[in-house]
This record gives sequence, structure tokens and C-alpha cells, in this order.
Amino acid sequence: MTPHSNQASESASSSHSDHPLEPTLGHSPAEPPRGNLAGFSRYFKYDLVAGGLVFLIALPLCLGISLASGFPAIAGVFTAIVGSILTTFISNSELTIKGPAAGMIVIVLGAVTSFGYTGGVDPVADSRAYQMALAVGVVAGLCQVAFGMYRAGVLGDFFPTSAVHGMLAAIGLIIMVKQLPVAVGQSAKGEPLEIIRELPHLMMSANPQIAIIGGVSLFILFAMAFWKAHSKNRLVASLPAPLLVLLVAIPLGMALDLTHEHTYTMFDHEYAMGEQFLVSVPYNLLGAMAHPDFTVFMDPVLLPTALKWVVMFALIGSLESLLSAKAVDMLDPYRRKTNLNRDLVAVGFANLVVSFIGGLPMISEIVRSKANIDNQAKTRFADMWHGLFLLGFVAFLPALIHRIPLASLAAMLVFTGFRLASPSEFLHVYRVGKEQLVIFVTTIVAVLATDLLIGIGIGIATKFAIHCYNGVSPRSWFVPDLDIHQDSPDHVSVRASQSAVFSNWISFRRQLVNASLTHGMNCTLDFTNTHLVDHSVMENLHELQDEFHRGGLKLDVIGLENHKSLSDHPMATRKLAESLI
Repeated sequence: MTPHSNQASESASSSHSDHPLEPTLGHSPAEPPRGNLAGFSRYFKYDLVAGGLVFLIALPLCLGISLASGFPAIAGVFTAIVGSILTTFISNSELTIKGPAAGMIVIVLGAVTSFGYTGGVDPVADSRAYQMALAVGVVAGLCQVAFGMYRAGVLGDFFPTSAVHGMLAAIGLIIMVKQLPVAVGQSAKGEPLEIIRELPHLMMSANPQIAIIGGVSLFILFAMAFWKAHSKNRLVASLPAPLLVLLVAIPLGMALDLTHEHTYTMFDHEYAMGEQFLVSVPYNLLGAMAHPDFTVFMDPVLLPTALKWVVMFALIGSLESLLSAKAVDMLDPYRRKTNLNRDLVAVGFANLVVSFIGGLPMISEIVRSKANIDNQAKTRFADMWHGLFLLGFVAFLPALIHRIPLASLAAMLVFTGFRLASPSEFLHVYRVGKEQLVIFVTTIVAVLATDLLIGIGIGIATKFAIHCYNGVSPRSWFVPDLDIHQDSPDHVSVRASQSAVFSNWISFRRQLVNASLTHGMNCTLDFTNTHLVDHSVMENLHELQDEFHRGGLKLDVIGLENHKSLSDHPMATRKLAESLI
């Protein structure tokens, strides 16, 4: 969730009612729009318009994300084109937009850097590192296909919400510190904490004219976000801020004559200007394609590194994609549900294909998906149209892309990073519970100090430690204690003992669904004797109630009145009152 995922969960959470487990459900039509042949023709106008508007947002983000990842700019466009067309016909996710995402920047850049990427100092080494990262993408895509085929989509429910949000917030911080120097005409290398130490010096050494482009772009992005949040005007809400940035930044770049090498003097210092501050794109798409270098898996020195990045690409990419798809389902006005395993197969297959031609890894992307919904998309063909618009633009107007200043793309990524790690996200997590804030902040610090995989592992370990402190028995960490009884031909009662926590939710949900929803029965879930129900389970129960509702059934949750909420938030952790210290 893309979400992206922080924003996704906030958007989804904003629809929760005051009662902790009473979902606010819309009234869906008897036959919601579907991405079949009939849906293609019936909703053609809606999907075409939505796809066109999403394309305007996607183009600069695809270019910026690709450059920030150490790939050529065109690689991100390849990803959006291939992903949007292939997944439209494989996945059943009706409103998600597939493409490169800011959340994968840190992983991809880490991979190319470990393979010898020099940031332009040695083009030959950069090309080889790029092709090795493509080989990692192919194998990771195969892993994602296998995940989907073996029904691993359920693993998206395992990771605790606060740890995932902490990981995404850390990614946001890393993006900001790496892209802020680019927005002012500088570049930064090294680990995040090293760049943070160097940031004051880098900002003081800014190229003033490039900084004007970056600063104006940032101002537009933040001003538009504020305006949209406080304006009820539908026209304002529909204006794509990235497009406005380009409409201002391109003329600024032309006024500063960035297409020609020259220098200027300011503050007794001479600054160089030229095409190095513009996006570099090929004029021949076929010639721009690159192919994976599988020798990375044959070199005994590089093999362990390559396998590490396969795990990172496949695991983090799958997790982000699953969370985003779930979040978009909650925003879908027709309450359609994505088959997460099928969607994972679609994303994995598209990643495999696009890695063979030089593209970035893709996920279900929450910001563009939200824009897709806001622009009245009806079926998955809107995703396809957005990809076809991208294909037409880069095929026929590459010279216009070359006019885009890099500083404006960096500003968009700084803004994206800020949204992932915004102060409001810290406040939101704090409102859910102080223990959630501890997990959230611990994960952020751990990711910044180590890497994504170790960081989220430390976040999960922190969650377990807090559960131990709250009296959760280790034997109930992974195995729920459920007593299931069929009361009547159409009703099942489930009594939960011990604890209901994130790590036993997969088994918890499977047993409950197999006993009731699968057989078309209503269900009453009793938590009277449950020691602790954690925040992740509270959120998952909300989604499960929604799933019962779509199936014409009811899931009643009782017994929480005897529990103490650890905060005033409706999704806060609940602990049995008599067990409180």
C-alpha cells in the first residue's frame, strides 16, 4: 500500500466509523464494471479519459524514479508500458495502475551500486551494473510468479502495519536526502546517514539557477497539495501537479539555455550549465533496449550479492504491490476485490518481461491508482490506456522529454519522499498507539542504519518484544487458539482464546473463513477470553467484515467490551482488562 502505502492506509482508515469494527460500506450496483470485452466497449470513454490523465502524472514520475534508481530515464517508461498492457489481461485488479514506484528506488539503486555503478564516471561500468540488475529483475520476476502460483499473496497479511509504514517512511527519508542535492544541481553518493551529514555542505554549494528550477517545482507541488486539501473546487482537485511542474520547469530550462554548454558567475563563483541538467532520452526506442547479463549468477564473487538482491526485489516488491492492491480495493467505489495471487503472477510475469528489455521493477502503484479512481476509471483498461499514451508520447515526442530539467524530476521525488515520511504519518501512528510509534520509529532508524530487509526484520522483532511485554504467550505467536462450533445450518460461532496477533492472523483467518464464508454461513467471532487483539488484526478484521458483506453474509465481532483499548483510535490494540498491569 501504496500505497503510497502510508497514504493508502490513511485514505482507507478515514472511512472507518467510530465503532471499531463497523465498516462504512457503499452500495454497489448489482453488476459492477468488469474488465472484459463488454466492459471495454461500455466504459471506453471513462477509461480512455482516466488513462490519459494518469499518463500526464505517470510520465515525469517514471523518468524521475528511473534516474534516481541508477537506470536510464527511458527504463521507467518501458516498465509502465509493458506493465500496463500485460497486467491488464492477466490480473483481475480493476483500478490499480502498474509501474515503477518510489518505494523501489532504494532497492534498485542499492543493486546497481553493489554491481559497480559509478553514477556516470565510468559509462562502461554503469552499463554492466545496469545489465546485471536486469538479470536480478528476471529471476525476481520468476520468484513473484511462483509466489502467486503457490498462493503466497496471503503473506501480505503477515507483516505488521507499523513496521511496513516505518519501512516506507525510511524509504521516503532516503529518497529526500538523495534527491534534494539533485534539485539544486549537485549529486550525493554514499549511505543515507553519510549524505545527511553532508547535506548542509551540498546545499550551500548549490548551482543557483538550477536551484531556482528545483525550488519553484517544489513550491508548486506543496502549494497544489495544500490547495487541493482546502479547496472544494473539482477543477482544482483534477489538476495534475506533476504536469504543472513540467509546464513551468521546461520554459525555465529553455530561458536558462540548458541545451547549450555555458557558464555564469554569481557570488564570485563560476557555475557550469548545459545538457547534463536535462533528461537524456534516446530517439530510437528499440535501440534503447538493454538485455540482462546473467553472468552475475555465474561469478562466485558476485553470486551472493545477486541472490541478496533477488530476495529484496521479490520480497519487498511483492509486499508493496500486495499492500497497494489491497488499499486500492478499499478505495474502489464498486468494492471489487483483487485476487492477490493472480495479481502477483501478473506483476511477476510483467517484471520478467520488462527486465529482458531494460525496464525497472514494477508494483501496483498507489498514487497513480488513486488518481485513476479520482478520474472516474471504471475497469482495468484505464491502466492499458495510460501505457499506450506513454508509448505514443515517447515514440513520437522524445525531443520534448529531453527538455525536462532533472531538477524538476528530483523535486517531484523529494515531494513523494516527504509524503511517505510526513509529520502527519508520525502523528497518525501515535494516535493508533504509543507502542505502534515505537515500532514505527525503530523500523525507520534500523532501515537507515542497515538496509530494508534487516530494518523491517528489526521492526518485526520489536513487535514481538512488545507482545511479550504485554503477556502474549510465545506458543500463540503463530498458532491461534480457536474453538469453532456450527450453531445452525447458516451460522458458525468462533471463540478465540490466547491472543490474536499479526503473526497468527494467516492461520486465524484461514480457519474462520473455511468454517463460515466458504460455506455461505454467517459468523460470530467472540473475543471474550482473548488476552490481546493487536492493531494489525483489528485492521484485518475490518477488511474481513467487508469481505463477508460483499458475499451477502455477516461477521459479528463480540467480547471486546471487556478489553482495554491502548489508545482512543478505533483500530488500536485491545488487551483484556483483567490482565492489565
